[in-house]
Amino acid sequence: MQKIPFLDLKQLNAPYMDALKAAAAQVVESGWYIRGSFCEKFEKAFADYCGVKYAVGVGNGLDGLTLMLRAEIELGRLNAGDEILVPSNTYIATLLAVSAAGLVPVLVEPCEKSFNMDPARLDASCGPRTRGILVVHLYGRLADMPAICKFAKERGLLLFEDCAQAHGARLSAAAGDPQACNRPRFAGSFGAAAAYSFYPTKNLGALGDAGMVITDDAEIARVVRMLGNYGSEKKYVNKYRGVNSRLDEMQAAFLLAKLPHLDAWNARRREIAARYVGEVKNPLLRLPEIPADPREHVWHVFTLRTPDRKTRDALQKYLESRGIGTLIFYPIPPHRQEAYAPSPDGRESLLPADRLAGKFPIAESMAETVLSIPVSQVLTDAQVTEIIGALNEFVF
Repeated sequence: MQKIPFLDLKQLNAPYMDALKAAAAQVVESGWYIRGSFCEKFEKAFADYCGVKYAVGVGNGLDGLTLMLRAEIELGRLNAGDEILVPSNTYIATLLAVSAAGLVPVLVEPCEKSFNMDPARLDASCGPRTRGILVVHLYGRLADMPAICKFAKERGLLLFEDCAQAHGARLSAAAGDPQACNRPRFAGSFGAAAAYSFYPTKNLGALGDAGMVITDDAEIARVVRMLGNYGSEKKYVNKYRGVNSRLDEMQAAFLLAKLPHLDAWNARRREIAARYVGEVKNPLLRLPEIPADPREHVWHVFTLRTPDRKTRDALQKYLESRGIGTLIFYPIPPHRQEAYAPSPDGRESLLPADRLAGKFPIAESMAETVLSIPVSQVLTDAQVTEIIGALNEFVF
C-alpha cells in the first residue's frame, strides 16, 4: 500500500463524517429523494457561490455539458453540425458532450505554460461553421478568459465553460479586461452556460456521481431542467426528447454539507503547490506556473512535465518505489482515441481536413510527458516535504 496515496477519499471525508451521516439521515427521513428541498438548497447555494443567477442539478458532469449544448440547440441558437472549439488536451468527456449534442468538436492547441486553450490559436481554428467555444479550466487553473471573452465577442461566438476541475477558481477584478471581464468572477460565470462535475475526486466531490449546469440565462436553465427530466416541465407532458439526468437528494445533501469548506480546502492546495514550485529544484522536471493572482488556480491536480516519455515513466516508477502515488492526466489525447478515429472512407473525421487535421503536437507531447503528484488538502507538511525530497533526488 502506498504510504502517500495520490488521493485518499476515505481520509478526505473522515473529518466530516458526522455532518455527512446527519445529511443522509435527513434525506432518508424526508421521504423525498429526487429534486426535493436539498437539491433546491444546493442549487441556490452553488449559484450564489459562483455568482450566477441559476443552477440546475444533473446526474453528472458529462450530462451537464451535453444538456447545456442541447439547450442552445432547442432554443435555436445552435444547429446540428455547428462547430465548437475545444482544447486538444482535454479529457475526452468534453468532446463526447459536443458530439452527443449533434455538434462538431474542433480542437485547439493549448498554451505550454498554462495547459489551457491558447487564445492566439483560436482564429486559425475558426471556419464558416464555427459557432461556439467550449473552454476547459484544466487542472483547476482558469483559462485566459479576458482574451477568450474578447475573441468570442468580436466573432459573435457562444462561449461555454467546462468547469469539472475548477471549483472555486476565480479571476480578480484587477486581472480582468475592462471591456470583457471587469469584476471578480468565478469559473463558470463568463459565458452562456457552464457545467460542473462533482465526481468524488473533485475539489468539491459528492459520494457518487453528480453534476450541475450554471448560467445567468433563465431560458437555458429552464430548458436544461426540462431536458434532464425526460423533456418535461409538467408531468406527462414532454416538449423535448429528454433524458433522465437529475441530481438526487442524497448527493445534494452531501454537497451542501461540504460546500462551506471548499475555500479552505483550495487554500491548502495552494499552499502545497507553492511549496512544490518553490522547493523542487530538479532540472529534469518542469514545474507548473503559479499565476500572478494565486486565487485563479485551485490545483485540482498538480501536474509537472519531464523531457520525454522515458523520463516520465522512470519518474513514475521511482516515486512508486518510494511509496508516492501518481497519475497521468491524460495518457492518450482525444484525437488519438479510437472513439474519434476517422472512418475508413475518410469522410468522417474529428477535425475538418482543411484546418490542421490531425496535427496536435503540443497535446501529444503533453500526453507523453505529464505526471501528476499528490496535492490534496489532507496531505501533511511532512508528507509534502517527503515528496519534495523524492523529486529532488530523482536521477535518470
